[in-house]
Formats: sequence, C-alpha cells, structure tokens
Amino acid sequence: MASAAVAGPPPRKTALDRLLGLAADVRAGEAATALLLAANVFLLLTAYYIIRPVREALILAAPGGAEVKSYLGAILAASFLVIVPAYGAFASRVDRIRLINGLLVFFAANLVLFFLLGRAGVTLGVPFFLWVGVFNLMSIAQVWSFANDVYTPEEGQRLFAIVGFGASVGALLGSQLAGMLIRPLGIFPMMLVAAGLLMVCLVLTNVVHRREKRRARGAAERRKADEPLAREGGFQLVLRQRYLLFIGLLTLVLNYVNTNGEYVLGKTVSRMAHEAVAAGAAGGLSEGQFIGAFYASFQFWQNLLGAFVQFFLVSRILKYLGVRAALFVMPVISLCGYTLLMAAPVLAYIRVVKVLENATDYSLQNTVRRALFLRTSREAKYKALQAVETFFWRTGDMLSGLTVFVAALLGLGVGHLAAFNIGLVLVWLSLAAAIGREHRRLPAAPDEGAA
Repeated sequence: MASAAVAGPPPRKTALDRLLGLAADVRAGEAATALLLAANVFLLLTAYYIIRPVREALILAAPGGAEVKSYLGAILAASFLVIVPAYGAFASRVDRIRLINGLLVFFAANLVLFFLLGRAGVTLGVPFFLWVGVFNLMSIAQVWSFANDVYTPEEGQRLFAIVGFGASVGALLGSQLAGMLIRPLGIFPMMLVAAGLLMVCLVLTNVVHRREKRRARGAAERRKADEPLAREGGFQLVLRQRYLLFIGLLTLVLNYVNTNGEYVLGKTVSRMAHEAVAAGAAGGLSEGQFIGAFYASFQFWQNLLGAFVQFFLVSRILKYLGVRAALFVMPVISLCGYTLLMAAPVLAYIRVVKVLENATDYSLQNTVRRALFLRTSREAKYKALQAVETFFWRTGDMLSGLTVFVAALLGLGVGHLAAFNIGLVLVWLSLAAAIGREHRRLPAAPDEGAA
C-alpha cells in the first residue's frame, strides 16, 4: 500500500493523446513522440513524392523509357550488394543519431548536385532514376529502423499505425504538391524543395533522439542509444535467421508483382503521352510534363485511399486480427485484381487495380512489414531491415525487368503478365504463412498477446 501511495495516480492523457487515440491505442504521454516520428516520415514521403514525377518525366520521356526503367532494376539490386555492407560498416562505428544524420545530409547534398547538373544541361534520366531508387528505400527504411529502436514490441504494435499515417499523408501531400509545382517551376527546382524537406527531417530526428534518451527507463537504455551496433552485417543476419530470410523473400515477391504492374501502367501512359503530343491534344505540354501530370494525379488518388486505410483501418486490423493475419490482406487484393486484368486487360481496370494495390501497400502492408522487426535484435532492426528493404526489394525489380524483356521478346500482352502475376501471388501467400509460423515462435512482449 505504501509503495502505491508513493507511485501516485497514473498519468492522465493530454488532448493530443486523445486526438491520436482516434487512430490507435495511445496511452498517456505517448502522443508527442508518435507525432514527431509521424512528422518525420511524413516529410520524407513528401520529399520522395515531389521528386517521383521528376524521375518519371526524365526516364519515360527518353526513347524506350518504359523498358529502360524496368531493366534498371538489375543495376539497382546489384548496387545494394555494395551499399548495404557499407551502411552496416558505418553503423558499427557511430551511434544511431550520427548514422541517421549522416545519411540525410548525404542525400540532401546529392539533390543540390543533381539540380546544378540538370541546369547545366547534363542528361540525368538514368543516373537520377538510379539515385531515387537508392534514396527512397534507404531513407524510409532508416526512419522505420529508428522507430523500431525507440519503441518496445508492445508499443510499436499499438503506435506504428500513427507513424504509418504520417507516411500516407506525406505521400498524399507530396503527389498533390508535385502536380501543383511541376508546371510553374519545371523539373529541376523540385529537387531543391525535396532537399529542404530532408533538412527538416534531420531536425525532427534529433528532437526525438534527445526526448527518448531523457525518457529512457534506465541507464542501460540510455547507453544503448549512444552505442554503435555489433559488427555482424545485414546480409549475414538475414541468411542466418530463417525468419528474416522469409521476410526478405516476401518483400522480393511483393515488389516483383507490383513492379510488373507498374510496367503495364508506365508503358500505357508513355504511349498515350506520345500520341497526345503528336495529335496536338496535350494542351501544350511536352511528353515529360504530360507524364508527370498523369502520375501526380494517379499518385494523389492512390495516396488518398492509402491515408484513409492507414488512419481508420490499420490499427484496428492489427488489434483484432494481429500482425500474422494482416500479412494476407494485400496478396488477396492483388490476386483478385490480376484475375480481373487477365480477363479484361483495359486501361481503366489497370488504373483501378494499381490504385488499390499501391494504396494497400503504402498503408497496411508497409506498417505490417516493419512491425515484423519489433521482436528482433537491434542489429536486425537497422542492418537486416536495410538489407530486406533495399536488396531484396530491388531484386524484385530486377526479376521484373527480366520478365519484361522476355514478354517483349515473345510479344506477350497485358493479360499474359496478369496471369504470371497470379502465380507469383500464390508464392507470396505461402511466404506469408511461413512468416506467421516463425513469428509465433518468437518471444512476445508483455501484453502483446497472440498478435
């Protein structure tokens, strides 16, 4: 009784705690960090979606752009065989805040350099496409690694929906801003806008780092934030632990399916842009501007739906179904979508299928995939997560590029690619089941339950 009196009443929820409680189970004092992390990933996704139409415009306006875009996946996948070990080596020498700050400053400086080269007339289609392929995966994976490090498994399962909502809204705002800015500013100034947003991310990351060090439960937890990681590399971790390997393979197959669908959409849009400009029906836009405007609109709708799913459904799916069951939602949607495309491969259906697939990917699937790392070691949260989200992701791109090459060689159409994707989705479902079995064997956090 005396100890209870000393402890005093439990802390009361603030207005911010109650507001964010609409999206997730937020307890007293948890809202501020959750909101800061959400703002961080919000700005990262805003920056990415501002430069994504720039990437599409630069690559698709070139001759054979849709095919070149698919083939570059092999180069990106191979590059991560070097990048991931280099990132891991750096992470073993510095603490987490220097690791995160260093990557953000590096990417912001790259954007300024691309702006200067573009203004000087240097052709940037291929190098900028490759750079964006590295930037968007590594920067976003790192902020999720940070969130995994800050939260316990129980906290993460409750609060990741809020962090993910920041990503969904950032993608939504970024695609909308891109549509508004690309016409008056042109292609290259968008890079400077994105670079500025990365510097704001750096500030927010440092605020969260200092806040969580002050709130640490003990001296050991405070020291952990300032300690470099162990020397074991990301690929070593993935290959040594079956659970991590299955996550990597699921990520590969997921992106293989998605990228095949992106090729179908990109090829169709590229053809439409060429025909519209040739017929004088593009409203005075160049092919690059036409493509950029289309993708800005397409991304707006997919991200609007994704934000709705993230805010109103993700936390409830995780609460009532659990992480393991949530893994099956997106592959079931993809299975239904590509079955429809196989029967009726027309542009209107392609757009609808890709909006549904991408919206689910960017909301529920992204949150669940990152939540799978909550029960893993600190090294796995930074190094293995980077390996999974970069190399395995881009290997899916590479395999899609090979598929596109074979399909073009054989003269296969949209219906054939849809049928091939159906087979891949069946593999995806099998991997989700395997991950669920391994996840069940991992030790659960207190109060985490059977999720």
